[in-house]
Amino acid sequence: MSVFSIHPATRWFAPGAAVVLVGGVALTANHRASADPSLPSRSAAQLLVDVQRARLAGLSGTVVQTSNLGLPAIAGLGAGGGAEGGSGGSSALSSTASGTHTWRVWLAGQDRQRLALVGSLGESDVIRDRRDVWVWSSKDKTATHTVLPADAAEGPAGSGSGTGAATPAPTDLPKTPQEAAQRALAALDPTTVVATSGTSSVAGRAAYDLVLKPRDTQSLVAQVRISIDAAKHVPLRVQVYSTKMANPAFEVGFTSVDFATPAASQFAFNPPPGTKVTERTLPGKADLLKGSAATRAQAATSRPAVVGTGWTTVLVGKLPTTTGTAPTSGDRGGTTRNGLKAGANSMGQLEALVSMLPKVSGSWGSGHLLSGTLFSAVVTTDGRYAVGAVSPDRLYAALAAK
Repeated sequence: MSVFSIHPATRWFAPGAAVVLVGGVALTANHRASADPSLPSRSAAQLLVDVQRARLAGLSGTVVQTSNLGLPAIAGLGAGGGAEGGSGGSSALSSTASGTHTWRVWLAGQDRQRLALVGSLGESDVIRDRRDVWVWSSKDKTATHTVLPADAAEGPAGSGSGTGAATPAPTDLPKTPQEAAQRALAALDPTTVVATSGTSSVAGRAAYDLVLKPRDTQSLVAQVRISIDAAKHVPLRVQVYSTKMANPAFEVGFTSVDFATPAASQFAFNPPPGTKVTERTLPGKADLLKGSAATRAQAATSRPAVVGTGWTTVLVGKLPTTTGTAPTSGDRGGTTRNGLKAGANSMGQLEALVSMLPKVSGSWGSGHLLSGTLFSAVVTTDGRYAVGAVSPDRLYAALAAK
């Protein structure tokens, strides 16, 4: 289970932005790296095997993430220098949909991870220590403590990324090169050509460059470039290029990295005095299976429909409502217990964002359009949505078909 997929702070914006990172790939063995003299030649297929077999006990480092997704300028999304001002950017987790942000990263196995988003006026941390997950904001003096169920997944099997992102939330942008690369390489199918493109230096380390290009020219993704450490075989940088611009629309990469395993104390978190703490407990798989047939049927119908394949896949579904059962929660230090209120606030933010977007209409109905650099999204007036790494016309056709 990803420590990020349980954090709702960024789920309301940029619906489906990560869709562009989960397209399928297919190997083209006739392309080989034009290797630097200090590096042996490696084929695309060999590099993929290297990444899949990589095993790391841990690492730490500094990661810089830059997003230019074409989102409208809205307070809290942190464009440019961020809401807090200065070159350091915002420390709010919800700000990373745009602009440049700096993360400090510590990984020790599949169940110990820590990310710190460093801003000019503070930092926000997401910390997992086995079953304990903390989300902390130094600026707001708030923290959320979540206890994972005993049967929670411990992370990805085999990739060696150490991110713990087994099933990333589809609206959660990757925070590390490992997480971004894992999404891009999650499915191997014939929708993508994979080739090598020489070598590079990332964070002072030699790396091979792997390039993923959609076969379907209707995709808004031009290519994804993954720089793989020549010695450790883990991704050091991921760049996603749009058909609409020359520079990467999304990039996340190490500026410094150390492959020594961080001390266990790095993942132990004690809220500073004066911090308002919210307690949450997530149900386990066994608890979910005990749900009524009606509950399970409702969950099944809430899943989006998939239209198309590969890089031009479109997801069509209905927006969630604020009604329902909130997660079990409590508070320490006076934090609100009402989970439904938080859900209502998120929907209010979504409605505010949608109202600022251009109005569109057609045989499928009417609504508002977000046309980004790597994805398009439509929210209809009757509560439906369509999103994909495609032009708006593809979304309209998918809505009309459903």
